[in-house]
Amino acid sequence: MRRAVRERFLPPEATQVVWSSNRGDRIFSPIFHQSAFFLLVAVLLFFMKTPIRVAVTGAAGQIGYSLLFRIASGSMFGPDQPVALNLIEIEPAMKALEGVVMELDDCAFPLLTDIRATASLDEGFSSVNWALLVGSVPRKAGMERKDLLGINGKIFTGQGQAIARNAASDIRTLVVGNPCNTNCLIAMNSAPEIPKERWFAMTRLDENRGKTQIARKAGVHVTDVTNLAIWGNHSSTQYPDFYNAQIGGKPVTEVISDHDWLQGEFIETVQKRGAAIIAARGASSAASAANAIVDTVRSLTVPTPSGDWFSVAVCSDGSYDLNRGLMISYPIRTDGSSWEIVQGVPVNDFSRAKISATVQELQEEHDAVADLLPKG
Repeated sequence: MRRAVRERFLPPEATQVVWSSNRGDRIFSPIFHQSAFFLLVAVLLFFMKTPIRVAVTGAAGQIGYSLLFRIASGSMFGPDQPVALNLIEIEPAMKALEGVVMELDDCAFPLLTDIRATASLDEGFSSVNWALLVGSVPRKAGMERKDLLGINGKIFTGQGQAIARNAASDIRTLVVGNPCNTNCLIAMNSAPEIPKERWFAMTRLDENRGKTQIARKAGVHVTDVTNLAIWGNHSSTQYPDFYNAQIGGKPVTEVISDHDWLQGEFIETVQKRGAAIIAARGASSAASAANAIVDTVRSLTVPTPSGDWFSVAVCSDGSYDLNRGLMISYPIRTDGSSWEIVQGVPVNDFSRAKISATVQELQEEHDAVADLLPKG
């Protein structure tokens, strides 16, 4: 790690040493003293930073495998922020997790200070600042959605309770395992000691998918597309709000004249993209999901660019007359420490109908797991 810090902050010529043939002493390059001072400051700042401890469930799974190396390399919290990993798996997957830990070791990441691999929730969530709940039971053939919600509900009840018992006081939790909105709702309600604003469910993958589709249709780079909000549930009912999205600062509806495509094929493509990937590769999204996890955490910890917003599901406060208490994806912005639902986003009749449909699905999921939630 010291070598990495030296190479990052000190130019090579600053440490060049010349031996005098007459005196035998070492003569340092002229810029040594100045560079050494800045190096010392940089090293002190680097080592004064407390590592951010991150728990990842399902750590040996496809998404976990794609995610861990991004976290350890600095993609999630920045190139100068040390991290520590708590990797959580079920007992049958612990052997595979051992191999993942070996690979992390072999990368010699300068920022990675510690790895703990465990099947214990109490140990896995001990002292963590971020909990990334990636693992969940996937829906199998013949399984009703209610059954899936019930099975995962019990898992996320236990995880929420373990987070409350063991995590650091500043814990923030992002739920990725599907159905992520309602899994997050269950975990959050199982940990009433933790403020509700510390719980999130991921819809950033849907936002990223939507931005790419719009960029391709308009013939622009994806970075030109901003202000695309995902409303509602991370499911086939989600609503990618193209009406308020922009391309190069102009409304999408002005740049893309094919409004039938926007109201039809575009929405359907985003809603069903996950199923299309499964059909194509025989497995669900992994690398793109991991990338969206990184994007979500970065967006929640770095100030949002002026005038823009991003998508993540949060506990609804009733904004836009949507059901209070559900985990609903909204347009969100943050100053890097606290977030807010963006107010005043125009919602026309078309959008209202789409948003109402996806929130209705969330209400139905809520009702299906009511026995796992507080009464009243």
